[in-house]
Parts: sequence; C-alpha cells; structure tokens
Amino acid sequence: MGKTRVILVDDHPIVRQGLAQLINREPDLTVCGEADTAHAALALLNTVKPDLAIIDVSLEDRSGIELLKDMTLRFPKLPVLLLSMYHESLYAERALHAGARGYIMKQEAPDRVLTAIRTILAGEVYLSEKMGARMLRNLSDRRSGAETSPIERLSDRELEVFRRIGQGFSTSEIAEQLFLSARTVETHREHIKDKLKLPNKGELLRYAVKWSGENR
Repeated sequence: MGKTRVILVDDHPIVRQGLAQLINREPDLTVCGEADTAHAALALLNTVKPDLAIIDVSLEDRSGIELLKDMTLRFPKLPVLLLSMYHESLYAERALHAGARGYIMKQEAPDRVLTAIRTILAGEVYLSEKMGARMLRNLSDRRSGAETSPIERLSDRELEVFRRIGQGFSTSEIAEQLFLSARTVETHREHIKDKLKLPNKGELLRYAVKWSGENR
C-alpha cells in the first residue's frame, strides 16, 4: 500500500519544515505539498490528491476557518486538521462547524500531532479531552438557556476582525489583510460592538486589546 499523502498550509516556513520532518519520519505518511497562503492551498489541491490537509487558523491572506469552508465545498471528502497557536476554546468548535475533523494547538507535543492525524484518518474526530468536555458543557448550557462567552456571539468573520483590532491594526489595514472594503470592516466593527454590548469604539478597542493579550 502507498503512503498516506498530507498537505501542509501554514505561513511560517519553520512550522511547515518541522511538521514535514515529523510526518515524513513515519513509514506510512508523506508530505506531498506545502502552501503558505489560502490562495496557494486551493491551487495546490487542484494539482495534488492528498488524503489529509493540515491548515493553520491564521494565514496572511485569509483565515484558516474561511479557507476550510471553501475546501469543504470544493473537496467535501478531504479530512482537515486545523493547527493553531490560539487556544482551542477560541476556534475548535468553530472549526468543527466549518467542516474540520480535528483541532490541535501548536503547543502540543509532536506525538499528539501524530495521534490527531491517525485519529482523523481512521474516520474519527480529534479534540483534546478537555475541549470535548467543554463542548458538551456548552451544548448543555445552550439547551438550558444559560449565558455563554460573549465572544461566542461573534460570527467567524467578526471574530477575525475583532482579533486584528486587538492586535492594533487600523480599519484600512484590516480591510487590506482580509480583502474587504473599509466600509465592510466598519460595519463589522459596529456589529461586534453591539453584540459585545460595548458603548463606544474606545471600549471596543480596550476590550479587544485585553482579549488579544489573554489569548495569544
């Protein structure tokens, strides 16, 4: 039998190199392609036939969640593992809703990455035990009408804008990074402010900076 083919999508060359070395050491796995942007990833998928994709949540041209949604539409049978520097409580549930088969943080040990890969290839979903329990609690809270984290009220796009606000980017910079108009970004800002029940843009900025610092 041939080796299981994996593609890597991450805008950090060192991360891709480390993952490639880890995966290629396995006798039954091989990295068949790498991409550093969402655009390059979609082009790569049109030329190679991977059995699994590993993508980062944060890419320069688009968020990994948005890329995942595109990949799920175009390649519905391709299992995807999301890898991120951000805590799983922020993105894991969103990732599964968007079509991912697993989520793992970059801080995890290499053997956990291999476990995640093999779990997904076996047709299962991979989450840490802690995150699995958290998702069950969230589901129970929603059914009982209990209040969840205010951040969970944000859409995927709003969360991406909110994260970049907290990183200090201006409206025009966020618009350029996400390929949106400045007006669209301002609309997102207003929706975020309303959903988080913040009185003004100054409070939004302070909250975003504080949140960003706590969730690096």
